Parts: sequence; structure tokens; C-alpha cells
Amino acid sequence: MKNKYWWFETVWHQKMVKALQVAGMCDRTQETYVRTMRKLSEFYNKTPDKITEEELIDYFIHRQQVTEWSPATMRICYSGIKFFFINVLKRKWHTLKLAKAKREKRLPTILSREEVKKILSHVNTFHNYAYLKTVYSCGLRLQEGLYLEVSDIDGTRNMIHVHRGKGARHRYVPLPRATYHLLRKYWLTHQNKKLIFPAVGRGQSKGPVSEIPMSIEGVQGAFRRAKLAAGIQKRASIHTLRHSYATHLLEAGVNLRVIQKNLGHSNIETTMVYLHLTNKGMEDAYQIIDALMKED
Repeated sequence: MKNKYWWFETVWHQKMVKALQVAGMCDRTQETYVRTMRKLSEFYNKTPDKITEEELIDYFIHRQQVTEWSPATMRICYSGIKFFFINVLKRKWHTLKLAKAKREKRLPTILSREEVKKILSHVNTFHNYAYLKTVYSCGLRLQEGLYLEVSDIDGTRNMIHVHRGKGARHRYVPLPRATYHLLRKYWLTHQNKKLIFPAVGRGQSKGPVSEIPMSIEGVQGAFRRAKLAAGIQKRASIHTLRHSYATHLLEAGVNLRVIQKNLGHSNIETTMVYLHLTNKGMEDAYQIIDALMKED
């Protein structure tokens, strides 16, 4: 019987990681794609080069109909497996062209400003509070926040340089002064030369020398506990803070193009989803029309 880490010891795991790096995939995408291939290999208990096209079809059907993976999970499954079989094994199977999952058209959950404040007020540790406050006030993705470096913070221009973004795209995001002072205050507790949010360890002993950021599981757990303690019933995650940031900017009258730039969206249509989450545009339009049509 193979040990539970056998996939990571194979040459195929190494080749996939190299191919992902050459393709410029961010760390989160690399981890996700590798995980999809590990699950496939473990399902058949053999290396991927031994898996046939027929077995791949059966695997997709099993995940859809038996495991009942959501369309979003199936999309990740297809993407990771297609990347491996096309770019590493050089397969030209017809199945790889057909594999697609319908995109769920579901509007994201949004927290009000009061709900965000309430959740943050129930975060018990300074490092998690500083992280979650930064993610919200700068509209960052989960890993963008975790991998922030000291050199990314431009206190003079009030900007953050985000370079661990989706698709490895770089962008500059406005840094509120209150958040800048919070980050500086938190950084002084560990003074790590590179990372803003280093893995601190017990008693924060590792903070000054740690070369890895706080864990995804740790910050997710902190958010869940704070949400529960705050009595918020909405289905929300750390990414909800990013959605809330965008919606709150839109409600405050910030131009949609500016919000697109802050979020790092390559397509304005992705940003336009927030128009469906607020009545701000409709209210403004009503007031303008009402003023225009007033009788002299």
C-alpha cells in the first residue's frame, strides 16, 4: 500500500510544478492545480501517465454525479487536469476540449460597513486583526494580504504594491492612513525584515526570522470565529471583505473604473457585478432625472 504522500514523491508532481512556474501561475493556482492532480491519481491509485482517456471521462462523471461537486469546484478540477495532460503529458484527447463546467450566476454576499466593523471588533489577536483590517480597507485577495512585504508599503504616496495577484498581475492600491499606521504598529511587534504578516509561532518567537507568512487556515479560522461571535448569519468568508470593499466604494460614489483598477480586474464586466449589489446608481439617476425634468 502506498503512503499518503506518494504523489508528491513522483516525477510527475515535480514536472507539473515546473510547468506551472514556467506558465507564470501564482502560488495559490499552483497549489490548487497540484491538488486536483493528486486527487485524480489517488482516485485510481496510479500515476497520471497510466490513466486512460476513458478513465478520465469516468472520473469527471463520478465527481459530477456521485460526489456532486459544485460547478465552481468542477471548473477548478477541469482546469488543473487539463493543464497537466496538455502541458506535461502532451495529450491531445478530445475529452480535454469538451470538459467545461457552467459558471454559476450567483451574486456575491456583501457585508454592510456596520457588519464589517462588528466582525473586526470580535477578532481576538492583533496579528489577525491587522491582517483582516488590511484586506478589507485595501480590497485585497486572501493571499495578496498574506504575502505583503515591507517593501510593498509606500507610506509617502499612501499606496500598496500588490504583486501576488491573480494571474501574476501587478497593481498599486490606495493605502488609507489609518491602515498604514496600523500596519506600522503591528510590524514593530515582530520587525521581520521582509514580511508584514510572518508566521509568528508560539509566543510570537518566530516572527522576526520567519520566511513564510501566516497560514491560510489560521486567518480563515480567525474570521469564522469573529463572525460567529459577532452574530452575523450571512454566509461570508475573507473574500467577502473584498466584495464589501468594492460595494462600499461604489456606494460612496467612487468611479467604477477606479474600483476596477483597485481590485485588479482585467475586465470591467467583472467589476460591474457590484452594480447589482447597491441602489446607489439608481438613486443618483432618479435624482438627476427628477432635477432635469422639473418645470421652470
